[in-house]
Amino acid sequence: QLQAFGGGLVQSGGSLKLSCKVSGLTFENSAIAWFRQAPGKEREGVACIVSVSDDTIYTESVKGRFTVSSDNAKNTVYLQMNSLKPEDTAVYYCAAGSPITIATMSEQLYNYWGQGTQVTVSS
Repeated sequence: QLQAFGGGLVQSGGSLKLSCKVSGLTFENSAIAWFRQAPGKEREGVACIVSVSDDTIYTESVKGRFTVSSDNAKNTVYLQMNSLKPEDTAVYYCAAGSPITIATMSEQLYNYWGQGTQVTVSS
């Protein structure tokens, strides 16, 4: 299972750090990705990290502001979000997929999904 937490309400320009705790899943050549869905919009990929290489990718709108990282000892993946903007407001989900050896945010490759955590950025 995947459990995402750390969301909340923050002012524009502020920061939040999301965590995705992975339990009960052990597989090689995996990737963890963060997705988000804003009201009335389609879900979009935000960032991804690949276990075998620590390669990462980001959607263009968050480059330079968000950082995805992992702590294998804690089975946890993080999404550090800085310089938040109102347009970052969404429910954020983490997802795991295997086998994935190249960073990707193609949803169909991700087999396991967490429950989502709300991020609200006020202007």
